[in-house]
Amino acid sequence: MTVTLDPDTMVLLREEMMRSGFSFNEVLNQSFLRSLLAAAPGIARHAVTPNFTAPFPSELSIGDFNRLANELDDDATVSEFGM
Repeated sequence: MTVTLDPDTMVLLREEMMRSGFSFNEVLNQSFLRSLLAAAPGIARHAVTPNFTAPFPSELSIGDFNRLANELDDDATVSEFGM
């Protein structure tokens, strides 16, 4: 699937990527989801229940996991296309 974004939308997405540390795909999907849920108030929202009661270790950063996932995705793309 291909999506064509307006330049002003792309600027906003990049700013959110920088602010949040999330990947392009994550920011795009989160943005679509928030927008669609706001436009359809009749859709039931799911409650999230944590599996663990301990706080997330401070020495680990969610941004680090996102960067690792992006690097692995990049490596897979490179090997897939033989770049």
